[in-house]
Amino acid sequence: MSRLGIEGVTKSFGRTVAVDGVSLDVGHGEFLVLLGPSGCGKSTLLRMIAGLTPLSAGRIRLDDTDITHTPPRDRDLAMVFQSYALYPHLSVARNIGFPLRARRRTRPEIRGRVAEVAEVLDLGELLERRPRELSGGQRQRVALGRALVRDPGAFLMDEPLSNLDAKLRSSTRAELTGLHRRLGSTFVYVTHDQVEAMTMATRIALLNAGRLEQVGTPAEVYDEPASVFVAGFLGSPPMNLMDARIVSRNGELRAVAQDIDVPLGIAGELPPRDVVLGVRPEHLAPAATPMLRAQVRMVENLGSDEVAHCTVGSAAVSLRGPRPLGMSTGDALGLGVAPHHIHLFDRAGGRRLTWSPDPASEPFAASPEPNSPYKPAHTLR
Repeated sequence: MSRLGIEGVTKSFGRTVAVDGVSLDVGHGEFLVLLGPSGCGKSTLLRMIAGLTPLSAGRIRLDDTDITHTPPRDRDLAMVFQSYALYPHLSVARNIGFPLRARRRTRPEIRGRVAEVAEVLDLGELLERRPRELSGGQRQRVALGRALVRDPGAFLMDEPLSNLDAKLRSSTRAELTGLHRRLGSTFVYVTHDQVEAMTMATRIALLNAGRLEQVGTPAEVYDEPASVFVAGFLGSPPMNLMDARIVSRNGELRAVAQDIDVPLGIAGELPPRDVVLGVRPEHLAPAATPMLRAQVRMVENLGSDEVAHCTVGSAAVSLRGPRPLGMSTGDALGLGVAPHHIHLFDRAGGRRLTWSPDPASEPFAASPEPNSPYKPAHTLR
């Protein structure tokens, strides 16, 4: 196991900044997922860790060693590529053992190590086959085996499941999670698939346009998104986001807009403030005293669940629940949400707002950027 330190890493291609001052600490035995949309810089960051792409600024440490300028072959890291990158003319056994032959290990040592890895990955009966004789999932396991045989300090994986079909992706996710648990090794894994991130990671680093938006456990980034981007990226459907204004009415704070009048469960008197109101689709429900007045546009059948796509004022809003929801296109609905499921974001900056009852501090403070020493008082509940 190894610890990775990524300190202010930046990569520019001409005037384009692909990775912008990213700092991360990846602990021993951690499964860190770099998550984000296409073009956010996650693969570029992984390639810089591997030494395949030079840094424009910053440094990378492996345990106590600065490896910023160390050649890839001399880093104690193993890379698993999206394309598998197997040698078509070599058998499975020789593909797995190739890194050891390149390091001039003895034949008995190579045979023994390949056998150990093949047992871990259930490849024992496939060792004499060529890559063309394997399924996609088997090829992916061979690529993993070639990385595993080196017993590296950390594994770097660049969207290794993206070439597999949905069913095989699901089973291979479980295999990878089990493998990480058995090995206790450090994994850094790149994906744009939020399901992979939520099910596999011990922590998620979510990137947007080359910058870190939030770092946390899957539960933290889902339950307490640090920005409008995170809230709108995670979830299926993603969080409902509606422009609103915080006002004080009868000593209570409320978020109001067209067809919106949501009590925040906070007593106080404040000047009006423009915000973005966020509510997860699964946290909305029909209510006798409506907080949101909605019109159903369409109902999707997802098998066990249904999703009702609605309009609230000028905003598109989704509601998700067990089938049947009992709703039809054109229905007018009154919806409610519990105060502890309400999220507020700064309209201008997009950062999460937190409520502080301390009269000496800002009542609503925006959450800090990642790596900032500032910690807000507590999250709105």
